[in-house]
Amino acid sequence: MENRTARLTLLIDPEKKRIFEEICAAQDLTPSQVVRKLIRDYILDNAGNRALPAWLAEQRAKGTGSGSGAN
Repeated sequence: MENRTARLTLLIDPEKKRIFEEICAAQDLTPSQVVRKLIRDYILDNAGNRALPAWLAEQRAKGTGSGSGAN
């Protein structure tokens, strides 16, 4: 499983942040859960031939990136 110890800081305008947080809450998800999924899907869709950790390579083999329609 992935290790969740790294921090990613980004700047976003307050209105987008508010809307994002409202949508996350409506779906009973935390913003962190949604961002982690977005990053996983982005990696799977764009990694090309890069070596990936086993837990992520398994998802690639199953075709669970956003481009697969199997989210």
